[in-house]
Amino acid sequence: MQCKLLAAFAAALLVCADAAAQTYPTKPIRWVVGFAAGGGNDILARVIAPRVAERLGQQVLVDNKAGADGRVAAEFVAKAAPDGYTIMSGASGQMVYNMGLYKDVAYDPIKSFAPITMIGYTQLLFAVGPSIPAGTIKEFVALAKAKPGALFYASAGSPHVIAFALFEKEAGIKLVNVPYKGDAPANSAAMSGEVTVAATGLGNALPLLKAGKLRALGTTGATRSQFAPNTPTVKEQGVDFEGVAWTGVFAPAGTPQPILDRLYAVLAGVLKEPATNERILGTGYETNRNGIKPAEFAPWHKAQLAKWTKVMKDIGIKPQ
Repeated sequence: MQCKLLAAFAAALLVCADAAAQTYPTKPIRWVVGFAAGGGNDILARVIAPRVAERLGQQVLVDNKAGADGRVAAEFVAKAAPDGYTIMSGASGQMVYNMGLYKDVAYDPIKSFAPITMIGYTQLLFAVGPSIPAGTIKEFVALAKAKPGALFYASAGSPHVIAFALFEKEAGIKLVNVPYKGDAPANSAAMSGEVTVAATGLGNALPLLKAGKLRALGTTGATRSQFAPNTPTVKEQGVDFEGVAWTGVFAPAGTPQPILDRLYAVLAGVLKEPATNERILGTGYETNRNGIKPAEFAPWHKAQLAKWTKVMKDIGIKPQ
């Protein structure tokens, strides 16, 4: 009898979830971004959110909750009601690298969230301001070796910290990290000379490179970026190093599957729109992985977490 009651209860829950999905959404959706306005993750969300809103027939409000390398936002969303009315731009820092950097992470990147799809994938960039006497990775490494521990680098999130730490190890140099709440303030610090170099998102830096306000030292992919074909990679310049950043959309764990399916269908549709695709490319994010199904995204995310956790241990990074 008890088994029958449990089965009936489970069936009732499924019926309720299906009914909720059929009427969803009935109010505005909050799209949480864990970094400052003007940075790559913020711009990406603001490109996509209006198109999602149009397809769903409800407002999608981008809410910046910057701080602690995205942990503030991730902790907020992890605790939010799993009803489809709170979603998050989950960047690689929040969903992978923070686990190896910090002891006090109050969420589990796998268990606390339901992955929906990827919306952006980008190389990072090492760039300096006009006053810094270095135009290549070789010149920069020579400068850093001449002043060990006396130079500063700006980071806009944990992917940047991990990337630069791995670069330091491979190049045999050491700089002091100065963390910022997004690419925009990190780039400003490099332009003004407040720091020597910025580890930043490529897309956000492109206009500054074109304007001569920043000078590119190298990109961090395996091959040159389609957005900066004249900028050699760090690896191409003799330092065996690669690092990228990505952003996906996540909901709190426990969000009903029919609602997740609805969100995925809408996001996938938006990401296929030629105009939206062009706007995403305009931010410096590559789009070839965008719109992958949750069944593909989830194991890829788990594999990234395992890979980079090992890398961080191997290069001696200890959670602080």
